[in-house]
Amino acid sequence: MQIRDYSLPRGWFPHDSAGVSAFLSDFSLSAENTSRAAIAPHAGWYYCGRIAARSVSSLKPDAQTIVVLGGHLGGGMKPLFAMEDAVKTPLGSLVIDAQLRSLLLEEINGVEDCYRDNTVEVLLPMVHYFFPKAKLIWLRLPSDLSSFETGKIIYRCAEKLKRGVNVLASTDLTHYGSNYGFSPKGRGSEALRWMREVNDAAFIKAVESGDSAEVLRLAENDHSACSTGAVLGAMGFAHGCKARLLEYGTSADAGADADTGADAGTSSGADKNDKKIVPDSFVGYASFTFS
Repeated sequence: MQIRDYSLPRGWFPHDSAGVSAFLSDFSLSAENTSRAAIAPHAGWYYCGRIAARSVSSLKPDAQTIVVLGGHLGGGMKPLFAMEDAVKTPLGSLVIDAQLRSLLLEEINGVEDCYRDNTVEVLLPMVHYFFPKAKLIWLRLPSDLSSFETGKIIYRCAEKLKRGVNVLASTDLTHYGSNYGFSPKGRGSEALRWMREVNDAAFIKAVESGDSAEVLRLAENDHSACSTGAVLGAMGFAHGCKARLLEYGTSADAGADADTGADAGTSSGADKNDKKIVPDSFVGYASFTFS
């Protein structure tokens, strides 16, 4: 059996089962959950792990397969599949649903994902914790409207196999500051407020309205999401269901004093008008569920 090892260093998520279980112990699946799709952030767990866990634990508990949709792919790129037999997590190995993957590849012009990327990997320990018996599809999607159609394909293939499938999409929202070359409102508390109340808020509203074209436009023009293809894939899969925001936060809320890898932001001094240090760079995070 070919097993894909995790590549993210310690700090992104606990590398032992006890650490994963301790982090997620406050969350549980409910038999009343009806959602087959959710959206979660994908930075280090220190920054957004609890927000991500709200998404994963909102899903329907009887899933036989979890399709985790990642991103970091530009428009026009081919979808990327993990082609191994299983993927390693701190809780063991998640087996790939080879039957569903084969069916998807008949309709999706995808290729092997042989790259290191956090968008799927950082969520897999949560998937394994909440769905220990489920199989996995690892799929990263490009930031264009073809990904909305890919979501519909995933739904049709699941129906064809009579497979209970949940889709978990992975994206972070605005990446603001010098780390990311995007500082349209300068620095400090006003910049953070603008990101929260204007840029991220507009993207969240577009997701909740189900407007796939607007979601893509805002991400491309306003830099308000980094992995739009995953979001569009979830929207396509859940077509006809309404997205609901579960929680929103930023890396500035968590602080910036831990080595937790990329997409977190860094602290570089205090805003003189605030009692709290405002980092030079920060990222927005949101969790959604569809119902």
